Amino acid sequence: MLHIRSRFSVLSKHESALVGITAIWGATFLIIHTAMNHSGPLFFVGVRFLTAALIGLVVFRRALAGLTWRDLGAGSAIGVTIFLGYGLQTWGLQTVSSSTSAFITALYVPMVPLLQWIVFRRAPRPMTWAGVGLAFTGLVLLAGPGAAGISLSTGEIATLISAVAIAAEIILIGLFAGKADLGRVTVVQLFVGGGLSLLMMPVVGEPVPAFSWVWLIAAVGLGAASYLIQLTMNWAQRAVSPTRATIIYAGEPVWGGVIGRLAGDRLPGLALLGAVLIVLGVLVSELKPRSRRKSPERAEALGDAELLHGGEEAGAASR
Repeated sequence: MLHIRSRFSVLSKHESALVGITAIWGATFLIIHTAMNHSGPLFFVGVRFLTAALIGLVVFRRALAGLTWRDLGAGSAIGVTIFLGYGLQTWGLQTVSSSTSAFITALYVPMVPLLQWIVFRRAPRPMTWAGVGLAFTGLVLLAGPGAAGISLSTGEIATLISAVAIAAEIILIGLFAGKADLGRVTVVQLFVGGGLSLLMMPVVGEPVPAFSWVWLIAAVGLGAASYLIQLTMNWAQRAVSPTRATIIYAGEPVWGGVIGRLAGDRLPGLALLGAVLIVLGVLVSELKPRSRRKSPERAEALGDAELLHGGEEAGAASR
């Protein structure tokens, strides 16, 4: 009886910590959606990431003395994807509900192997294709198909493009992993992401918003939370496998939907089915067949898991 209970026991403290930060991620969609009533998207993203960058500057102040051109180049490239990914996501949240944004953003997971295929000619696994199919079907249902086809709004299209940018961020992080200093690259990418957002404000005609405690607390709070999340992930994933961690992270849009519903967001039945298919697609795309011996295919699969693991850590630093 004790043995059976131990097998079905509650989550370990490490897994519980990952569930906790995933719930925080889910809550960010509603927080940003609310903040957009008081601030423009570029200003908000700029303050958010510059806050995280300043914290990083304090944390990694000694390491920054050895900043190299490689660190600067890697951080700048990743920073551009942060600017595009989170800038477009935040812009979309002006008109898209927090629940819808959360589920569309989750598409970045199956997009990672697709972008690897396009850029590096590395063919996705069969389960990846199955996951992409499920996720795309879910997107169609979430968007609300009509007689004229898929009816994605401008905000939903912006959010979908942001998911592509976030997937590109993960790939770049995997590309530079081990080739540049993590601390220095993190600080640079946050400064570039936040700085580009503020610099683009006059280009698109976005004014500086009137002071509001709503956007201030939301932007600074999310920036500060980034490093708390980063530290938690680094600690927890010493005891949690990348595959199991990815399954926990797949709950991010679910938390976003639950929190959005508690705040009054109501998705129609067809959209809910689409949301379920997107989450299922994310999970299926990460399934890997078991092998009794360490074949080259298994080694490659493990490499994919480690890439996503590293991408999620960096994603936490930019959330």
